[in-house]
Amino acid sequence: MRFNYLKHITDGLDKPGLFSELMMTYGKDVWHYAYFMTKRRDLADDITQDVFVKVYEHLDTFRGGSSVKSWLLTITRNTSLDYLKTAWIRRVQLVPSWFRQDYQRSAENEWFSSEEKNHIWSLVLDLPRKQREVLLLFAHHHLSMKEIAELLELSEGTVKSRLHRARQAMGSLMSASLSERSE
Repeated sequence: MRFNYLKHITDGLDKPGLFSELMMTYGKDVWHYAYFMTKRRDLADDITQDVFVKVYEHLDTFRGGSSVKSWLLTITRNTSLDYLKTAWIRRVQLVPSWFRQDYQRSAENEWFSSEEKNHIWSLVLDLPRKQREVLLLFAHHHLSMKEIAELLELSEGTVKSRLHRARQAMGSLMSASLSERSE
């Protein structure tokens, strides 16, 4: 009999209960990652459904060698790449918490804030997939360099390099965008 790591760490929840807990906890992360891999909401919906079907069928295979989140995002990445290869071809916040303000904002400020977030996301979507993927995993999903390297099957140096290039590209894109807006 195999040792079921997830069942062990969740105090023996039954499979449907554990599955429900995983969906509630990580469903948005899976969907967002699928969306940024494919740039299509309909595919993100399909991929998210496929990921959780795979997870349900293979819950007992999780060994705890990585975080549950890393395991789910690895499945999401592989499923997304499969979708992209076979041509079956925003609601997240990239803006860091220190950038957000906690006071009551007017409707006008809310609109401008929303527009700015949408603009930033459109710039992120303009990045090459390899840079966009690393930036998303680091900035939104808060994975460590090591976790990103394991998930993408890359060296940590490659991850750092891609993240550096993504940041440089975002800086250039944002500077160019600001210049255009001020003209």
